[in-house]
Amino acid sequence: MRDRNTNGSEDARPGPPVGAPLDLNLLRTFLSVYRTGSFTAGARLLGLSQPTVTTQIRTLERQLGRELFERRARGVNPAPYADELAARIVQPLDSLATVAGPAGSTEDGPAEPVHLAGPAELLSRCVLPGLAPLVDTGLRLRITPGLTEPLLDDLRAGRHDLVIATYRPRGRTLTALPLNDEEFVLVAAPALARRIGAPEHLAAALHVVPLVAYAEDLPIVRRYWRHVFGRRLVRQPALTMPDLNGVKAAVVGGTGFTVLPRYLCTEELTSGALVLLHDPADPPINTGFLVQRPGTSGNPHVALVRDHLLQAARDW
Repeated sequence: MRDRNTNGSEDARPGPPVGAPLDLNLLRTFLSVYRTGSFTAGARLLGLSQPTVTTQIRTLERQLGRELFERRARGVNPAPYADELAARIVQPLDSLATVAGPAGSTEDGPAEPVHLAGPAELLSRCVLPGLAPLVDTGLRLRITPGLTEPLLDDLRAGRHDLVIATYRPRGRTLTALPLNDEEFVLVAAPALARRIGAPEHLAAALHVVPLVAYAEDLPIVRRYWRHVFGRRLVRQPALTMPDLNGVKAAVVGGTGFTVLPRYLCTEELTSGALVLLHDPADPPINTGFLVQRPGTSGNPHVALVRDHLLQAARDW
């Protein structure tokens, strides 16, 4: 690659020779881009401009004599040699970051807020009530509810520190630890349950009962039907609301039946506001994951929140 002088003419001076000692800053930039999957997100994590990151990656490619990333319309894909390089440097650089601490931080200055995201219902019912001890110690939190896929995209882009995901993310750019198992239950209000009775063929009997669902495509209810009844559910809901608390409220009011995570309706089942329509020996279970970008965070409170959630989730 040729550079241009201030007068616009090309500078034919060669770049650093292939095989020269590698700059740790260049390797750190490479690892950030590798982990986030884009120059923009890598720049955001490092507090650099995107042009600076692009220049550093090109400099590193010249030094190595190898292409590291394949540029795409949205982000980059690592070349085969990038995988090899990342495997060689990830542990040393992460260990160095742990010793050195976050760049530009001071012991007297407060840590940045921890950005935590996940499903609104789980955050409200299980996560938020247990965070008081951390806040009492001075830790600051910024909570974002949302769906797993866009939240994971934001995590890769550096907008969140931790995401509670409803499935394990694919690829190598994120670290996922099992967090909790949520059991799904088929429920209705007592009056409606008495009308249904206890038919031998419950799945068929429920076809004439109004169905309340999270979404038009019935993601939770279809999974229950397939797992418990061994058949595909084909029908339209009577009422939809993209909020499981709203779905629960409608069912408690007698609108129809639905499938909910047990943690969300434990109190209603205990009080009798809802009843189980079916209690299978093998209920459907979904495992949630606590997801973080690999490596050492510049914010020491991220690890504190992560460890707290992993411990607290045992009681959810």
